[in-house]
Amino acid sequence: MLIMQADTDAGPVLLASVCDGMGGLAKGEVASTAMVRMLSGWFQTEFPMLLSKGLPAEELKYSWEKLVTEASHKISAYGSQIHVDMGTTAVALLIVGEYYYIFNVGDSRVYLISDAIYQLTKDQTFVQNEIDNGRMTEMEAMMSPKKSVLLQCIGASTVARPDFFWGQVAPGQVFMLCCDGFRHVIQPSEFYEAFNFRAMKNKSVMEKAAQNMTELNISRGEDDNISVVLVKVEK
Repeated sequence: MLIMQADTDAGPVLLASVCDGMGGLAKGEVASTAMVRMLSGWFQTEFPMLLSKGLPAEELKYSWEKLVTEASHKISAYGSQIHVDMGTTAVALLIVGEYYYIFNVGDSRVYLISDAIYQLTKDQTFVQNEIDNGRMTEMEAMMSPKKSVLLQCIGASTVARPDFFWGQVAPGQVFMLCCDGFRHVIQPSEFYEAFNFRAMKNKSVMEKAAQNMTELNISRGEDDNISVVLVKVEK
């Protein structure tokens, strides 16, 4: 997980990310850590140059695509050296001024919680592709043994192409970034009740709510990685 903030001439900015590694516990951790470190480096070196240009959306998209490609090549090369297939999902949220920007590879997600809960990203998975093509219902996808089969991931895919999303932010909105293990056994309505903007009064309350939801996951038998980042827009 990654959370970075900075004060700039354009006002405060924030980058948050969740990366979920694959390839066994140790090797998955290597892949996800590599992606987090490259995102951190991007925020400190590439992002300021983009911001100085007014953050053109197409240039940001290209910069993120380049970052994902470079990370995928590095992770893949390391995996080849140690003879292990390894990779990671990655979802990142950038908030600058009145706008948010997101890129996604894999099945980690970003949700927006305001008057309701909205899924802002779309999973790059086999079952999501089946749903999009009318060959599977949402309920069938939830029960499918292939529900965790990824179409893309950073490091293990020949080509990793991130999806790109953007929109406006408003005071009081809450963004939730999570890996798939955080949402398998929890309903969206439960996330809304726990993380809606009226409940998220301060940092300690947000942290406690995240811990409570993590414990709920475990109590319901979730044995996958559980990671979540909460971001509230103050003003």
